[in-house]
Amino acid sequence: MKILSIVGARPNFVKMFPLTKIINKSKHDHILVHTGQHYDINMSDIFFKEMDVKPADYNLGVGSGLHGYQTGEMLKAIEKVIIENEPDVVIVPGDTNSTISGALAAAKLHVKVAHLEAGLRSFNRRMPEEINRILTDHCSDLLFCPTHVAVRNLKNEGITKNVFQTGDTMYEIAFMIEDKVNAIPRRDEIPDEYLLSTIHRAENTTDEKLPKIMDELGRLNLPVVIPLHPRTKRKLQSLKLLEKTNNNLNIIDPVGFFEFSKLLKDSKAIITDSGGVQKEAYWHEKPCVTVREQTEWLETIEAGGNILAKPTEIKEKLDIMLSNEIAFKKELYGYKDTSLRILKILETLEK
Repeated sequence: MKILSIVGARPNFVKMFPLTKIINKSKHDHILVHTGQHYDINMSDIFFKEMDVKPADYNLGVGSGLHGYQTGEMLKAIEKVIIENEPDVVIVPGDTNSTISGALAAAKLHVKVAHLEAGLRSFNRRMPEEINRILTDHCSDLLFCPTHVAVRNLKNEGITKNVFQTGDTMYEIAFMIEDKVNAIPRRDEIPDEYLLSTIHRAENTTDEKLPKIMDELGRLNLPVVIPLHPRTKRKLQSLKLLEKTNNNLNIIDPVGFFEFSKLLKDSKAIITDSGGVQKEAYWHEKPCVTVREQTEWLETIEAGGNILAKPTEIKEKLDIMLSNEIAFKKELYGYKDTSLRILKILETLEK
């Protein structure tokens, strides 16, 4: 079987890593396509190097841009790659513009689409990621869901055929890299006790919200380590806030996946607007404050490990989380062999 996988943003690389490793060791042909949605070396190239994954077979070099432009350019480029390679199935992970572009290109060429991390819903259609998730799920032939809530969401939308609760590949990878993460030394500038924060979503990097978020982070009772996303850095610079940040804030450049996992494991708690970081915080048993109005990872909220906060509520919600006794459930995200389960399902396409 010929399998073509499409990645483009850092979350895609992480989700595909365990599956890429196992497919590459199998009897099947595997073509990896990088759209170039993330092109900063700290957001893209470093992942392939530290994970010891061979570079993508195609780098489409699309780069950044408005949603319509970026998605359109990806759609055109991916279509050419699919026509050239004639794969049996196209795998698209996550909810980025690379995800929906790959799904649309394959579906319109009548190539089977497999969605990795299907069924997630924040129920906020103002989020571009929510639109990408919904459209990708509705044009996919195989839907690999990380949790029972994801399966339920699809059922509520009338999608019940070829829906599989396979677990989460990010949960799998956390155990695959554990020894390497533990071996990473802590940087000299990282405090002994600290909070870890990642803020990057478009709705939070506005003229109105970002100053409030930074002000709240500066008021917290512990130092805050912030690996700064390029989008957030640009906005802070444009607002002339980067040089005015509180001494409580330890701003560093984006780090590789291994080092970020180390920072997360060693932290006291997490403040984030990322999807994946909410899950990583949960399975590393770190209280999490999510600076969003909704989350696609409802399980973390229901289990008590995560809480939503407005920009002005970060300190209040963090104090609540740090005072709670949280019973983290190891079984929430499934299995340590998710990629093998997925490969076995893909192999049924041959029959």
